[in-house]
Amino acid sequence: MAHSKIPGSSPLNVNLSQTLLQALKKRCEETGESLDHVVQDALAKALGVEHHTLYQVSTSAALVQGVYQGCVSVGDIKAHGDFGLGTFDSLNGEGLMLDGHVYQALGNGSVIQPADTATAPFWVSTEFEADRRATIDAVSSWEDLCSQLEQYRHSENLFAAIRIDGVFEELHYRVACKSAPGEDLVTATSHQSEFKLNNFAGTLLGFWSPGYAKTLNIPGYHLHLLSADHQHGGHVLGIKASNLKLQVMDANNLVLALPESPQFLAADLTGDPTAALGQAEGARVK
Repeated sequence: MAHSKIPGSSPLNVNLSQTLLQALKKRCEETGESLDHVVQDALAKALGVEHHTLYQVSTSAALVQGVYQGCVSVGDIKAHGDFGLGTFDSLNGEGLMLDGHVYQALGNGSVIQPADTATAPFWVSTEFEADRRATIDAVSSWEDLCSQLEQYRHSENLFAAIRIDGVFEELHYRVACKSAPGEDLVTATSHQSEFKLNNFAGTLLGFWSPGYAKTLNIPGYHLHLLSADHQHGGHVLGIKASNLKLQVMDANNLVLALPESPQFLAADLTGDPTAALGQAEGARVK
């Protein structure tokens, strides 16, 4: 008997053969995936259910106001996808989720795999399944990359998940440092750590969000880096590369989980966060 309880869903009790149960346990041990994730993925593929849903915790407007208190655990994040990004309690670093594993890039330049009990104040996850694949021959800058990605999105009104693999000639990225209580996003990111790497393999992962969703998510392209050796990661600011492998997934369903913390409940989220997001994200908001 296997029992799985997924937040926001119904519990499921299933009788499994010992062979299947042992195979499930072995898969989880080998890959680090949660039981929830493996079962959901297998069922979705067997039933033909497309994984085009974004699961988001909190909003960009809340981040701008300094609502950084962790409200969802890494364990819960893993139950809602195998791909995504976010940040951690008190804005302590950049969050990355690739192939079902969650990583935390810290301000000192290191990357760790946080415990399932670690918490995040903002996160976006999805089950990544590419709708389109392409090769990008050459990229000369962040602006050039964004311009080339435009042809692979089919709507200004749908969200998109983006994965880019390859060897990067140059990459400029930053990592948010742990913030003091009460700091807004612009102040908190004014003392972020910045890094540059040359000639290394890795993955860029993240999302494109429509302009109308500016109070929910960061509009335009928002990509994080994870190096292939899992030793470097952060929020992408600049890039130069060639022969990149691109995968794009359209997302037409958004599930939004709002915190019930005192800070979120009391925050004034009525303003337009666009200017503050542009400044905090390195003036990369499109």
